[in-house]
Amino acid sequence: MEDLFYRKLILTAPKEHIRLDEPMEYHTSLHIGGKADFYITPTDVEELKAVVCLCKNENMPYYIMGNGSNLLVSDLGYRGVILQLGDEFSRAWVNEETITAQAGILLARLANVAADQSLTGFEFASGIPGTLGGAVTMNAGAYDGEMKQCLTGARVMDEEGNVKELTLDELELGYRTSILQKENYILLEADIRLSRGEEQLIRQKMNELNAQRREKQPLDKYSAGSTFKRPVGYFAGKLINDAGLRGYQVGGAAVSEKHCGFVINKDNATAEDFLSVIRDVIRIVDEKFGVQLEPEVKFLGEAMKLYP
Repeated sequence: MEDLFYRKLILTAPKEHIRLDEPMEYHTSLHIGGKADFYITPTDVEELKAVVCLCKNENMPYYIMGNGSNLLVSDLGYRGVILQLGDEFSRAWVNEETITAQAGILLARLANVAADQSLTGFEFASGIPGTLGGAVTMNAGAYDGEMKQCLTGARVMDEEGNVKELTLDELELGYRTSILQKENYILLEADIRLSRGEEQLIRQKMNELNAQRREKQPLDKYSAGSTFKRPVGYFAGKLINDAGLRGYQVGGAAVSEKHCGFVINKDNATAEDFLSVIRDVIRIVDEKFGVQLEPEVKFLGEAMKLYP
């Protein structure tokens, strides 16, 4: 089946854009993950559409990824197609106080585009280590800011390859959720409305927020960012610390001693190590405080079930 699919695939996308049996540890911030059957880096919307439609017609699973900064891939890999929207989907255009940007642009770069134009309101995202696609899909946020505050609309692709224009309301942005997750839409580009400011003050605020991040978060370790969503009325990191789990380790994965809301790849961790720490943390916090933590990190691939 894979050989037949590959023959059809190379009629759809250039061979040089396709990698077979690609180790996903090379493409995630956790540096964890087995091999994906097919790994494709499309260069434009038409190529993306062609591959998505082929996958749909052939019942081949596919997954859209950006910077891999919130992703845990199974040690057994992924039986399907990984479509990475990266450099070829990273352009941005400025029109007065609105920036239109493609899904693959890194948030740090987009924040610098805004600063270059003396546009304020996107500083909160300057240290988030992901792409715009992931940020819109999960309504990413930090330091009292979130994507919902600055987005005005977006262009997305559905599973049939149709491109749709969505307003802010139609994006249904909530805490770490959006219509993109619910309908499996792919972000193509988004419009970000900001305000005029002073470049020096904008960059000063970006530097201050990034300094706070370096001080409080284990940025010197491989991680997927905050491992757990914030439970209503609580902070995940404090609950984990109060449960006595600071530094808790299974195999090579551990709760960060610097910030308990992060599970880190401390020593050549496997995906199963990481998943075991998550399971144990959820169970122990629930036993001690009656609060059910929910992972923020996304699981991908075989045998990646939170509750086996």
